[in-house]
Amino acid sequence: MRKGHTSGIVRDAACRVSDEPRECCGIMGVFGIDNAAELAYRGLYALQHRGQESAGIVASDGKSIQSKKGLGLLSEAIKPSELADLPGHIAVGHVRYSTTGSKRIQNIQPLVIEYANGIVAIAHNGNLTNARSLRSYYQSCGSIFQTSTDSEIIVHLLADPQYRDAADPPGKVLSQIRGAYSLVMMDASSLVAARDPHGFRPLSLGKLDGGFVVASETCVFDLLAAKFLRDVEPGEIVEFGHGVPNSRLFGRAGQSTLSRCIFEYIYFARPDSVVFGETVHNVRLRLGENLARTWPVEADVVFSVPDSGNSPALGYSRRSGIPLDSGFIRNHYVGRTFIMPAGDTRSSEVKIKLNVIRDVVEGKRVVVVDDSIVRGTTCKAKVHTLRQAGAREVHLRISAPPIRFPCFYGIDFPHADELIAGEKSVEEIRDFLGVDSLGYQTVEGLVTAVPGSRESYCLACFTGEYPVEVTEDMDKYAMERRYQVGARGDLP
Repeated sequence: MRKGHTSGIVRDAACRVSDEPRECCGIMGVFGIDNAAELAYRGLYALQHRGQESAGIVASDGKSIQSKKGLGLLSEAIKPSELADLPGHIAVGHVRYSTTGSKRIQNIQPLVIEYANGIVAIAHNGNLTNARSLRSYYQSCGSIFQTSTDSEIIVHLLADPQYRDAADPPGKVLSQIRGAYSLVMMDASSLVAARDPHGFRPLSLGKLDGGFVVASETCVFDLLAAKFLRDVEPGEIVEFGHGVPNSRLFGRAGQSTLSRCIFEYIYFARPDSVVFGETVHNVRLRLGENLARTWPVEADVVFSVPDSGNSPALGYSRRSGIPLDSGFIRNHYVGRTFIMPAGDTRSSEVKIKLNVIRDVVEGKRVVVVDDSIVRGTTCKAKVHTLRQAGAREVHLRISAPPIRFPCFYGIDFPHADELIAGEKSVEEIRDFLGVDSLGYQTVEGLVTAVPGSRESYCLACFTGEYPVEVTEDMDKYAMERRYQVGARGDLP
């Protein structure tokens, strides 16, 4: 797709981008293990960093399906005592940050629906780029939607007779959707895991006690003492039912350009996870080393904006020889998606989340390493707190290149005019932030730090080159606005 082409995309004033990249979601599935819901619950704790708006678990004993869901962190949404109400050897789980659809009870996943073939539950990570046209079609046919998420499109496809009665219903359904998706689906007796043909979002397969575990990140397997087997391949469906799991390719598998989200390495994934074949910590170390080579500076101390800046700060220190210390202390009882309720509260928000150790910064020339800059106002507040603590010089180093373009594949910064690098030069950003120097990672430095070729990653938020065309009106609240319902006819 040509650079910057986003036909039909309009800005919705209701959508406001955060000062940090917002996560997609975390998904997992368990098959063939007693007390599967308990394993899913523990596994979701390991994925809590990927979403803190809501959580849900669905389980089956082979005959009936039960579910528990709620808003908030996992510990708030589901109490451990409630797991006794989720018996069975099959389970799927989800922790959500809403990249499509607002924060409301109806949108909590896994979605559970009953159709002609029984009850099915689905947990989805990613964004579907043709969701609006598919929703328009099914509404024109009389379908009733219960949520404003793009994930619900998948269950409507499953219920459509032309796909429901096909030889391979999951494969037929997934061939109709476009964009980014890693997902797990279950009915009363089976579990299905799948990944889109571009491989945008990670999904891994592990083995435990004669059964199987599927999860967004391998840190889940470490917690559960499961053995990591492999990644679910782009364009692959893995079905767990009776006997050996059935693996097959579907749709455009092998024909689509591999477009793995490089932001998994920069920010989303935990540093102890293996993503796309490499431990995240190692990649972030190399990002920090690259920054030290590209943007050297004379300074007294290096420290990170925790937590995603920790590994690159270590890499910067090792390469530059500047001592590493802790300049910011993070309040771990405030989640990644914490937002003050109203007013001009950016400075207060920073002080609640981060506190400066004055002895580390006072009178010092400091190098601060952060993962990315989205809008810049929170970053500006961080710099202000360092100046107040007596920092003599502040040199900011950023693990990611400037974010100049919107993402339509599962990261919640959908409008270029709300991205500081979309409107300002690096020099203007430096002046806005009030730092003595600002050094971003180059795109070339980024791709040299990750395994595989540049062509195997999605870099659209940096370059504007979109691997999957987006022609529909796409933003977080696209499913909640009134729009013209399409005419009855063939699926788009």
